[in-house]
Amino acid sequence: MRFTPQQKILFIGDSITDCGRRDPLYAPLGRGYVKFFHDLQLFRQPDVPVQILNRGIGGNCIDNLRSRWHDDVLTHRPDVLSVKIGINDLNQALCQEARAFLNPAGFEGIYDELLSLTRQELPETKLLLISPFYLSHDTTTDSYRAKVAAILPEYVSVVERLAQKHGARFLNLQACFQEQLRHHHPDVFCPEPVHPNGAGHLFMAEQVWRVLVAD
Repeated sequence: MRFTPQQKILFIGDSITDCGRRDPLYAPLGRGYVKFFHDLQLFRQPDVPVQILNRGIGGNCIDNLRSRWHDDVLTHRPDVLSVKIGINDLNQALCQEARAFLNPAGFEGIYDELLSLTRQELPETKLLLISPFYLSHDTTTDSYRAKVAAILPEYVSVVERLAQKHGARFLNLQACFQEQLRHHHPDVFCPEPVHPNGAGHLFMAEQVWRVLVAD
């Protein structure tokens, strides 16, 4: 995919996408992978001005996206839509039985609903679905981190399955980061397993670029 002038690229998701975009110091793109992607676009396709929108909100689950999908996605009519969601759904499903609708099956049902609506309303919009990720080496103990690592593949599989169903590009960030963890400690990319530092966000931006443009 080579972008064309004036195309609109919209990123939506949770805190990893948000990354300060509502702070006056970092508005409107934040200081994370969306901003880095914007900068890569400036350098690599300087003759193609595009509009990039960040609609991430910290703490969001898939049900939060559903509550704002019309205003934050459909009304903007993006040419390219990137969705990065799932780690908060996993966390709440694991910790709160009352939020069991955020288990993998519930997550898939709401996500599928949103993508079906998008295909109906914006049939020409290109989609990129980004998997959740969790950076930890702990998979053998009874710790919370090991429990997350055990269930995360189910959420990654949901995103991949929906990408296939809706003709979207799929970015398995969990697999991308795990390849890096063969060489680096998780702290290189995340001070804790969920929220990347600058290196982690730069790595994410490079992977998004690869899937949207270079592949």
